[in-house]
Amino acid sequence: MDCGVCSPAEDMWRVMAGGQIGSHESEHDLAVMVSDFMENGSGGADSWCSSDSDSGFSDLAHLADTISYCRHSTDQYERSLISLVQSLLLSINLADLEAIPSADCNACCIRFSLVTLLRLSGYDAAVCSTKWQGRGKVPGGDHEYIDITRTERGNTDRFIIDIDFRSHFEIARAIDSYDKIRNTLPVVYAGSLAKLEQYLPIMVEAARTSLKQNSMPLPPWRSLAYLQAKWRSPYQRKFTPEEHDLNSNIILSDHKRCCGHLKRLQSLLQSEIEAERTSKHKNCDTRKLKLDWGRHSSFRTF
Repeated sequence: MDCGVCSPAEDMWRVMAGGQIGSHESEHDLAVMVSDFMENGSGGADSWCSSDSDSGFSDLAHLADTISYCRHSTDQYERSLISLVQSLLLSINLADLEAIPSADCNACCIRFSLVTLLRLSGYDAAVCSTKWQGRGKVPGGDHEYIDITRTERGNTDRFIIDIDFRSHFEIARAIDSYDKIRNTLPVVYAGSLAKLEQYLPIMVEAARTSLKQNSMPLPPWRSLAYLQAKWRSPYQRKFTPEEHDLNSNIILSDHKRCCGHLKRLQSLLQSEIEAERTSKHKNCDTRKLKLDWGRHSSFRTF
């Protein structure tokens, strides 16, 4: 995502083309597909409404419950990892970003800063770069994320960290209940690849339902195959950015832009943490009330 001011047309392109932080999609493939989608698959003028129908809302409500279940079915290692990643991201500042040299940053400075902090914390972390070729109706593209490998008792497990997880599921003219579902996803994903992939078919179905309300088909860059390619494609692990063809003016400009990315990311994380803390307090109060009610009712005489 770009922190600059976008025109409505530019914003539509960004949303439809999937402009999340750190992803360089194949512009030629997407340009052709977006153009075809806008001309042939967008419905008429009436399709610009963004209200929910009863059936669509019901379907999306069910999917929201499934996402909630996925989010809370984590083991102790994943819970600790999530907490650590959130804490480290909140500790990063502009000076940390400027210490990362890069000619084409695109928020990689945030990822490499986080990798540095994770490695200092004892984790085998690296930035992973993936790239895949287009096949059939699925366009090619590339993506960057972080992974952590953990070897225990001879077995190696791999955990994924994506610092802008929600943006992978932005769609054009989303209905209100779809936006609510998307906002229930973690701001930053940290966990196993298997757990990450549980979200993908849910969000594809939610996107399909939302788009159907506006008489729009599901675009190829929001298909399950395209989403899976981002994290399943062959990857290269890097611990530091490539330092060739650097230009100080570009570095300064990119890091200022990434500072905007970082501030928004930290703001969303703070809100998410506060919401989870409030939810836990409410659940504790509810359990306490039920326990107190149970104790009192056991002394009642009839």
